[in-house]
Amino acid sequence: MNQLYPLKFKPIGKEKVWGGNRLQSLLNKPFPTTKKIGESWEISGLVGDISVVENGFLAENDLQELIEIYMGDLVGDRVYEQFGLEFPLLIKFIDANEALSVQVHPDDKLAQKRHESFGKTELWYIIDAKEDAIIYSGFNHEMDKKHYLEHLNNKEFLQIINQFKAKPNEVYYMPAGRVHAIGAGILLAEIQQTSDITYRIYDWDRIDFQGNQRELHTELATDAIDFKKYNNYKIDYTEVKNQSSKIISNQYFQTNIICFEETIEKEYNTLDSFVIYMCLEGKFEMVYNDNERIIVTKGETILIPAVIEQIILIPVLKSKVLEIFLPDVSDESSKHSK
Repeated sequence: MNQLYPLKFKPIGKEKVWGGNRLQSLLNKPFPTTKKIGESWEISGLVGDISVVENGFLAENDLQELIEIYMGDLVGDRVYEQFGLEFPLLIKFIDANEALSVQVHPDDKLAQKRHESFGKTELWYIIDAKEDAIIYSGFNHEMDKKHYLEHLNNKEFLQIINQFKAKPNEVYYMPAGRVHAIGAGILLAEIQQTSDITYRIYDWDRIDFQGNQRELHTELATDAIDFKKYNNYKIDYTEVKNQSSKIISNQYFQTNIICFEETIEKEYNTLDSFVIYMCLEGKFEMVYNDNERIIVTKGETILIPAVIEQIILIPVLKSKVLEIFLPDVSDESSKHSK
């Protein structure tokens, strides 16, 4: 059997009423500029949208086929044991030319009960934001079901939701149950559980491509909402040059950021998980498997199989990547950057 290598996948473009064309212009995606492409699904294991390999001898094989063949060598023994043939993360770039609907996602328990699916906890890393672009996240004071529905029915919903002026390099965490929306003018990277379950709460009275108002899911959403107010909705992190800097680690994923202009070595021998890189800026060479090499450029996403224990990153240009993997939550030490 040939050796596994870092995998690039064909991006899956999703046309959306709120989409734009920055995925093409800023992230070099090969989508038609005549269409409103709102999402680029970079790595997906969702049925109907399973990612297909673009590079190397495994080109044209899909992600599920690869997990069947390579199992723990691809995703990590621990990950394979937990998720089987289902890839646990959905990795996207999102271009919100207009605001997305205000929505909420169910947690694992509710999603399993209603849809036999994972819940949807997600993370947003803002790549670009126009002046006055807004992130909507959570309630701005303590809320309950009765008052929430009153505001919703009276079209005063935006009075009770937090609004943050979005800036590049900010990170927002969206656990299942939190009401949220991406405002107009924001380009971001999204890391989430493998789930496409969204309950739409409010849609700005917008019409779809067929001229109809889009369906709202008021009752389903109300049962899924976390009505608590929290102290912080943004994630504070410290970026240290030329090494992995942790942004967040939880039971669903760990996300780090690596900003580098010098050659760095990464050791993954104790991780027992695949690793995903999303290149946000720059261009670099990745060296693996005894001096094999691959170039990664801005806008590309690459999956490093678990069996690859060491890589070297050589910047061609100053580069910035998100580094994503599944931490071993039973091992506290794994919560720290590798």
